[in-house]
Amino acid sequence: MKTKDYTMKKLLKKAIKPFQAKYEVVCTTYQVIPGLPINRNQSKHAFGRGAALEAKEFYTKVVSSDITKTMAPVEVQLRKIYLGGRTIDQAEFGPVQHLKNLNKGKKKK
Repeated sequence: MKTKDYTMKKLLKKAIKPFQAKYEVVCTTYQVIPGLPINRNQSKHAFGRGAALEAKEFYTKVVSSDITKTMAPVEVQLRKIYLGGRTIDQAEFGPVQHLKNLNKGKKKK
């Protein structure tokens, strides 16, 4: 009986997997040099379909890292991608919102 249950669970996981969401952790660093425009660098770490636990663990490691906190201004996002991207969790270190507002103001002119 246990082998049938195990194989049914395995088949069910294979059938559902294409419909699960992908996840990614996006780390955006802002470089501010007076007199120059604000430079923004993004690095993405993608995870496969249904890998929510692995993505969340990686996100918490990045956010709790001392290196991330000393690189301010930094923005770290945990994103779920399914028919469109959606931010699940977000952490900011330093004046990220202020830099975003400065960047928006310069684009409008």
